[in-house]
Amino acid sequence: MAMETTAIDEERLNSFMGKVIGELGATVNAALIVIGDRLGLYKAMAGAGPLTPAELARRTGTNERYVREWLNAQAAGGFVEYDAETYRFSLPAEHALALANEESPAFACGAFQAALATVKAEPEIRAAFQSGAGLGWHQHDPELYEGTERFYGPGYKSNLVQAWIPSLDGVQEKLRDGAQVADVGCGFGTSTLLMAKEYPNSTFHGFDYHPESVARATDRADAAGLRDRVRFQVAPAKAFPGTGYDLVAMFDCLHDLGDPVGAAWHVRQALTPDGTWMVVEPFARDRVEQNLNPIGRAYYAMSTFVCTPNSLSQEVGLALGAQAGEARIREVAAAAGFTRFRRAAENPFNIVYEVRL
Repeated sequence: MAMETTAIDEERLNSFMGKVIGELGATVNAALIVIGDRLGLYKAMAGAGPLTPAELARRTGTNERYVREWLNAQAAGGFVEYDAETYRFSLPAEHALALANEESPAFACGAFQAALATVKAEPEIRAAFQSGAGLGWHQHDPELYEGTERFYGPGYKSNLVQAWIPSLDGVQEKLRDGAQVADVGCGFGTSTLLMAKEYPNSTFHGFDYHPESVARATDRADAAGLRDRVRFQVAPAKAFPGTGYDLVAMFDCLHDLGDPVGAAWHVRQALTPDGTWMVVEPFARDRVEQNLNPIGRAYYAMSTFVCTPNSLSQEVGLALGAQAGEARIREVAAAAGFTRFRRAAENPFNIVYEVRL
């Protein structure tokens, strides 16, 4: 029997191969971005005008030949600009916001630090594809924890007290008067400390199952002089201590949990009758085809390596994934007995849900 063959559209093939080559360059460039971040190359270029490789090497104490090749790669990718007449490279001010300014909400180097750490788990994740086993957050390269904090931190600094908390019904007033707050899945404590600095009459409790992150958060609270109102403690989302919380917050972590419904039940028991559960999740729509865009692509990829395996490593293993969407988050809240659920705020990277009894 003759084998049926499919006619190849050469134009379509060539177009796809262009994507493949772009992907290859982007993959390697992720490591070059981390190098530029760690060695201060981007920071040295920010506001400095056009520089030769030798000038940038002198400014950063690095080797000119390596810097020259790095700059060529950055120019080829459109990260820096190259003037062929003067043989100089420059970092546009707009690019500097993403690559050199850690206070900018557009700062992206932490995301690449996290991504580079994430892919180190490729052998374990490849094996998990076959076995169905999970891989816990604590089993990843430690660079993932710092990179994640540096990725999410600028967004929290720009939105949490300025927009997200004010979008919740009556919460800002409670925090100003004096409230009890639990930040569940607090990581390095960025979100907890931002709230503590803004609302000096309130008391904050940060919980995370990862001891190393809790230790880092505690050190940061000490450095900020906030230990009188901020306490960090190792505890899972389904069993964090305390009751009578006016606000329980979960930042970009509900979808990571093995049993988000169980965690939601525990939140319900821990809240005051008029308390609020603030759930901040990665921006996602409910249908796969609605998330087939650059942001969805990044979140699906990270979810394959981190979020889904982490959930599968825990009991229940619901594995919502980083692109769960509003409908599935609403289902989790309803299953735990919450009766009020609304989208309170959003930006291109996050959606804030207000959940109440």
